[in-house]
Amino acid sequence: MSGSLISGNLNILLRNISILNENMKTKQLSGATILLSFVILLASGGCKNEKQAEGTDKLLYDMAKETTGFTWYKKSDALLNTTSGSGHSFPFLRTRYNQIAAAKLNDNGQIIAGSTFPEGSVIVKEFHDDSRKLARYAILYKASDNSDADSKGWVWGYINADGTVAQESGKKGSGCNECHNQSGNIDYMLMNKYFP
Repeated sequence: MSGSLISGNLNILLRNISILNENMKTKQLSGATILLSFVILLASGGCKNEKQAEGTDKLLYDMAKETTGFTWYKKSDALLNTTSGSGHSFPFLRTRYNQIAAAKLNDNGQIIAGSTFPEGSVIVKEFHDDSRKLARYAILYKASDNSDADSKGWVWGYINADGTVAQESGKKGSGCNECHNQSGNIDYMLMNKYFP
């Protein structure tokens, strides 16, 4: 949405709030005035400030959209119910590994205990909403030389299915790696712990 459109909508909203205040003083508040104010707020995009992925986030988003050559956790693309141990708010998930990362999966498609994923590994967790529609990707890409990599060499992506960024990769997993570093993790991965 363009800045001028947002600015115009916000000006209209502020004017309607002023009218609301005056009407409240005279106790002549109408349902139509309230409804109009909320419609304008929604039309202006509310407080949404997510931007389209670019740079490293765009690279991660493109990796996440690609499904060819990936192996699903436990060799199944079935949606799993998110567990109570998850810090993610979506009800369903599924996880897949590119060919490099899949080298660290056993014959059952689970992560081999004690593994460290090699450079070039891509692990994509898909989050689905209540209607089972893809809503967001959580991406881990092992690329130690990337300026957005954390101390273990992982680049973290948290990107909505529409390509907008939920959390920038430049934050290096801040807010994510603390949970992913809990006991039972295998190089930050928790699938074996919560989906044995």
